[in-house]
Formats: sequence, structure tokens, C-alpha cells
Amino acid sequence: MSAPDSIPPEVPARRTARVTTPDGLTIAAEAFGAQTGPDIVFIHGFSQSGLCWARQTASPLLAGCRMVTYDFRGHGASDKPADPACYKAPELWAGELDAVIRAFCLERPVLVGWSYAGRIIGDYLATFGSDGIGGIVFVDAVVSNERHLFGRCNQLMRQMCSPDVAENIAATRAFVRRCFAAPIPQSLFEQILAVNMIVPHHVRGALFGRPAEYGAALARLDVPALVVHGTLDEVVAPAMAAHIAQITPQARLDLYEGVGHAPFIEAADRFNATLAAFAREVAGKA
Repeated sequence: MSAPDSIPPEVPARRTARVTTPDGLTIAAEAFGAQTGPDIVFIHGFSQSGLCWARQTASPLLAGCRMVTYDFRGHGASDKPADPACYKAPELWAGELDAVIRAFCLERPVLVGWSYAGRIIGDYLATFGSDGIGGIVFVDAVVSNERHLFGRCNQLMRQMCSPDVAENIAATRAFVRRCFAAPIPQSLFEQILAVNMIVPHHVRGALFGRPAEYGAALARLDVPALVVHGTLDEVVAPAMAAHIAQITPQARLDLYEGVGHAPFIEAADRFNATLAAFAREVAGKA
């Protein structure tokens, strides 16, 4: 597998918004691509931001879709409250995602969730059900706290929560490198590292310890689901993807051989073609 290209030089015109959540936080969001659907909402992972989806928002394969990215609470350009309670209740995460969907007047969007975003999608389903969405793409996503479903990076992620700056930076650098099966260009590494370091250590720490009890919500899911996972993921084990596919009625498992924790970056062309086809399929069922 060849290393992914550097950050795409051309990004289509974007439409920005500041979205207010039900609990009063301000969330930074952006829309790309077509003015109408199929609609897609991209949700980033732990210590990341909406910038991670640059290979999707700039892709000609997805140009016919209306794509929305956002920085969830505590991340990127969104509000970063210090109170740990702002990151605990499922209703907070669900309400935030619902507010983004409503702000852009999206119609039954496909939710694309990477890593930690599997929890956010689970929170949304448990709170609102699936009536407002058309489908889900789980990307190396977390839906359970069972230890055997994770890789070998948990200790690094704990060290990323340290107030000790040297320890925090060292752990973050190591974690970013282990997200990929092959070395990535220096410019991309620097961007990902910079985005990670925007997230305060106490916000990172507040994301831990939340229950992940999404089995019931996934078992009653009545919209199509695609479960994408890299076979060399060291952060979330491929067993997590198998678990999602097993308990979710309409799920299809799509494993990426030789790819790590970020298939949408490491194998962007394949991922974008698959997502475009899935979005069209879901739109056809609306």
C-alpha cells in the first residue's frame, strides 16, 4: 500500500456555520459540495476535527453530495467547556448532532462516524431513533467498552490526557503515527498533530469513562449500515467491526486489508467510491 498523498491542495467552496447546541455551546460546522443531497454528515474521532475529512470534501466522486463536517464539543474551533459534565450525558452528544443536521436542513443524511464518533452515533440513535437519518457508515468505530475489542493504544490515549506537556506531546506523536499502517507525508502528520494539540488535556480526559451501551440501539436499527475497518488498526481492533456487523440487522462489513485506523485517508479513493455508491443507494430508498 502506498502512502496517502499530502493534504488536497484544492478544496471546493465551503459554507460555514456556527451552530448552537441545546445546552448552549457553539459548534463550528462547514458544508461542501452540492446544494442538495444525497446528504452526508461526517463526524471525526478522538482529539481530531472536521479537517480530517479533507479527502472526502474535495473528492470529485462525492461532489454530487451535500457534505457537512463539524468539530464536536471540546475540539477544533468549537467551544471547549472545562466542566467534565459537558462531555458525559448521551443526550448532549445526540442533541449536538441533531442541531448540526437541523442547521443545514439536511434530509435523512448518511452519518459517517470515525472511531469515537461511533459513540456519538450510538447516542443519537438511543435518543432520537433512526427516523431522521438514511444510513450509517461506521469507520473503525467504537460502540462498546469491551477491552478485547480495542487495540494496543489505550495507554497512549491515557497519556494524551496528561497535564504534563512533554508527556502529552510525546504520547500524541506516538498515537498519531500508530493510527496509520504506513508512514504518512510530513505535512499531513504535522496537520494531524496540530489539530490534536488544540484539544485541551482535560477535554481528552473527560471523554473517557462514558458507558458504551449501544447494543439495543444497533439491534433495532432499520436503515442500511456499512462497517468499514482497517485490518491493521492498532487503535480499535477489527473485532469491533465484526461485533457491529453481527448485531446490526442491515450491516455490511467492508474490511480494508493492509490499512490502519484511518481507511478514509489511507485508501481514500476506494473509500470515496464506496461511500458515493452507498449514499446513492440510501437516497434511492428514501
